[in-house]
Amino acid sequence: MSVDTLTIQTQQVAQSRITDLDVNNIEFGKIFSDHMLVSDYKDGAWQAPEILPYGNMSLSPATSAIHYGQAIFEGMKAYRSAEGEILLFRPYDNLKRLNLSAERMCMPEIPEDIFMQGLEQLLRLDAAWVPPTAGSALYIRPFMFATDDFIGVRPSSNYRFTIFSCPVGAYYGQPVKVAIEPNYVRSVEGGAGFAKAAGNYGAALLPAKKMQERGYHQLIWTDAKEHKYIEESGTMNVMFVIDDVLVTPAVSTTILDGITRKSVLQLARDLGYKVEERKVAVDEIVTAHRAGKLQEAFGTGTAATIAQIATIAYKDEEFELPPVESRTISNTIAQALDRIKTGQDPDIHNWVYKINL
Repeated sequence: MSVDTLTIQTQQVAQSRITDLDVNNIEFGKIFSDHMLVSDYKDGAWQAPEILPYGNMSLSPATSAIHYGQAIFEGMKAYRSAEGEILLFRPYDNLKRLNLSAERMCMPEIPEDIFMQGLEQLLRLDAAWVPPTAGSALYIRPFMFATDDFIGVRPSSNYRFTIFSCPVGAYYGQPVKVAIEPNYVRSVEGGAGFAKAAGNYGAALLPAKKMQERGYHQLIWTDAKEHKYIEESGTMNVMFVIDDVLVTPAVSTTILDGITRKSVLQLARDLGYKVEERKVAVDEIVTAHRAGKLQEAFGTGTAATIAQIATIAYKDEEFELPPVESRTISNTIAQALDRIKTGQDPDIHNWVYKINL
């Protein structure tokens, strides 16, 4: 499906920076594509979007997003098929979740035509930035923030919506070590944990840094009331395979409804695996490991897709998991998901959106 109802004025760069890109050595989030989409909300309506050269924005020191945190974002990827096509994965789900975040943060929703046609035209223009190498993709960052130059605690009257992109390789180059966080919390019931709000990530940086100083790549968040139940792993949803059953915490107001999470669970069911979405106690994971029943653990998210967990630390113990190469369920799903995203296998769930070049 293609969206062709909106006129978007475009200012192209005089000289592309594509020659700066080494497709065989891409660092995550370090080099950005040539253009960005920008649309401003003022006088109660979204203004006509524009595509501009990627560059800095001029902001007032009083910009309300800086002071009061009205800022949300999404993460998505475009892939290049063997035939050279550019394929987006579940973009309408990103739009839906962006608008869910906007509602929670008291911000205006993004119209579908601005999001989808803007995205499509931006990717047509920057098509050369979608890398052809296996395991790589073009990471796409839509975001919105409040732009009132006003010092006062109230919802902003003005906002800016922007989409930019950057070619990326693997987020984690190896299986990760994680530690269960016993003190800090990511979110509480009734809060904004289900939204992709900037403040959620800012508040997570200190506990994550403390874990990294102890030698762990990331942490596993637990519930705010008792630190008894597992919620997420760092910036990812988390899953376990216990006695051949794929188990993951059910989504709630404290857990992000991950698009990769939903895709993994659907593929697991398609492949005939038993899936349980429910509360997962820390003690259950420890007990399963001691009984030899914890076969796999991994995070899911747009950046990492599936990030295998090698070690889980809890209190003063470290629990080593089986080698990644022996993990049947996560490896099978990861391969199936990759083949769908890159157009190698049939897309029976209509997840893939092809960009007409």
